[in-house]
Amino acid sequence: MSELPTLLAKRDRLLTLLRELPGVAVAFSGGIDSTVVAKAAVMALGERAVAVTADSPSVPRRELDDARHLAQLIGIRHIVVATHEFENPDYRKNDGRRCYHCKTELYSTVQKLLPELGVAVVVSGANVDDLGDYRPGLVAAAEHAVRHPLQEAGFTKADVRALARLWELPTWDKPASPCLSSRLAPGLAVTPERTQRVEQAEAYLRSLGVRECRVRYHEGDLARIEVPTSEIPRLASEPLRSELSRRLHALGFKFVALDLDGFRSGSLNELVPLEVRHYYQAAATPPSG
Repeated sequence: MSELPTLLAKRDRLLTLLRELPGVAVAFSGGIDSTVVAKAAVMALGERAVAVTADSPSVPRRELDDARHLAQLIGIRHIVVATHEFENPDYRKNDGRRCYHCKTELYSTVQKLLPELGVAVVVSGANVDDLGDYRPGLVAAAEHAVRHPLQEAGFTKADVRALARLWELPTWDKPASPCLSSRLAPGLAVTPERTQRVEQAEAYLRSLGVRECRVRYHEGDLARIEVPTSEIPRLASEPLRSELSRRLHALGFKFVALDLDGFRSGSLNELVPLEVRHYYQAAATPPSG
């Protein structure tokens, strides 16, 4: 995280960048990054800023509710639009390019709405730490001329959280919450039934007080549960172990496994073919110099 003077300089740079744009539509998931961009956009542009949230079977209902609440709290115009990535067979086959097809659908949908919304530019919440990572969505963003004001202002993920805390945004320490489709192992077809199953399984884990968790969905209807390692002994002990197993079997999982390596973000990326990962890493990295 930057020291306070550096953070304030980045904040000012962010606001200046946004003021120079002729109105923006923020791709707004309600996560920490897009929330900071939305807050900055309404500070810089007022009514010339609008937050656009996608709704599809890959979006948890609680995340949609959170996005509505946060937009109201921030005071930004907000619309929810249906996206139809599940109608795309290339998205459903989940071959490591799923995120690219999802973001292509999102940005295409938002761009069509720009005249109606009275703004001209789509902006995202991507930050500097996303560069060089396996981020197919950044390739889709480049193809649709999406701007990344956090990247342009030099914000790391830690900087984003620090600014959110400075602005007293309730999401400043919110864990990352990627879409439900990201829980399905590459090669396993994405369906609304499977994403709903994951959503219900993770909701049960959160009801047990587990703040950060993933239920990874593998071939053969296997649920691989990732939680912080400090939580593993509790979930593996009776009577909770039996109840957890019973609940996930009732949701339709045939096998339930507790991952001893614990929670780690993006663990399923290891199953994406190397050539796919390398392509999108290279395509999402700006040329040096």
